[in-house]
Amino acid sequence: MVLRYGIIGSGMMGQEHIRNITLLDGCEVTAVSDPDEGMRELSVRTAGGKARAFADYKEMLSSGLCDALLIASPNDTHRAILADVLDTNLPILCEKPLCTTSADCREVIARAKGRAAPVWVAMEYRYMPPVQRLLGEVRSGTVGTPRMMAIREHRFPFLEKVADWNRFNARTGGTLVEKCCHFWDLMRLVLESDPVRVYASGAMDVNHRDESYDGQVPDIIDNAFVVVDFENGARGMLDLCMFAEGSYWQEVVSVTGEKARVDAKVPGPARFSTDGKERASEIEISNRASKTVTRETIEVDHAVLAAGDHHGSTFFQHERFRDLVLGGKSRPEVSLEDGLWSVLVGEAAEESARSGQVMEIKR
Repeated sequence: MVLRYGIIGSGMMGQEHIRNITLLDGCEVTAVSDPDEGMRELSVRTAGGKARAFADYKEMLSSGLCDALLIASPNDTHRAILADVLDTNLPILCEKPLCTTSADCREVIARAKGRAAPVWVAMEYRYMPPVQRLLGEVRSGTVGTPRMMAIREHRFPFLEKVADWNRFNARTGGTLVEKCCHFWDLMRLVLESDPVRVYASGAMDVNHRDESYDGQVPDIIDNAFVVVDFENGARGMLDLCMFAEGSYWQEVVSVTGEKARVDAKVPGPARFSTDGKERASEIEISNRASKTVTRETIEVDHAVLAAGDHHGSTFFQHERFRDLVLGGKSRPEVSLEDGLWSVLVGEAAEESARSGQVMEIKR
């Protein structure tokens, strides 16, 4: 059986999804929808000329060309699109964040109640090979009980997108929702606990300050420190800088317990590296008792790396989604509730950065 994808929103991330789907056995993109004619035409080419293009996703839904749907449209369109597509019986993979606000996320969850087909929230960072390896080490007891988790992301600014919609909090949910929902999701996954308290210090200090769109000036945070307390007593910390192009490691994810620390070190995309070349990621394990450090290179197929900007994670996520759908299963690995939690923490962090107050998160 071939899994036929319909793509809703075919901008930068939509193109990455299409490239990765075409690499997978048993999958093809048969339909794409986007209001921008240029993006529709590009999508058809990216899909190998096989897809039919639609200006309106509602017309695509009634075409009979899709076995599964991918939503990769701008963040602020997700709630309305989900309200329509949840009425179908099609499996859905929805790009992060699920919605721009927790209130909209809750509305989506209520609407999806009782639905048989799965809805999977696209938290790609879970599927980066070095992060998968880190998760395996934590689950096997290498660190003991995970007490602290630190994530550093030092990277390039937000990229140019159609109409540069990603410059504004109102359309994205804010940087600590839009970009960092990945990290709150990783913390919950690794620490196996829910956040209860958030404190953030952040600002817009460098990026996009000289830009203006119809008289509106961008307002997204470009750097922050965020501390998250968890119900089980563990702590998480994010160090985010979005004006750090050329950093040797774009992300470093560290988990520490009483036995050891495990670091997953992830390079940025080749097009943003200092030499324009792909680099391998690394896992480093620092053992407290033996006072030894071991390092291992994690290789990823170059065709997979070249298909996107997320170190292969989009491909491996689609692989799991394909297996879920073709296997006739209904429980996604990343649920709507996971999507809600990642937005809740980001929302609290945004408010904390604005107000200087500690934010409590209640169930």
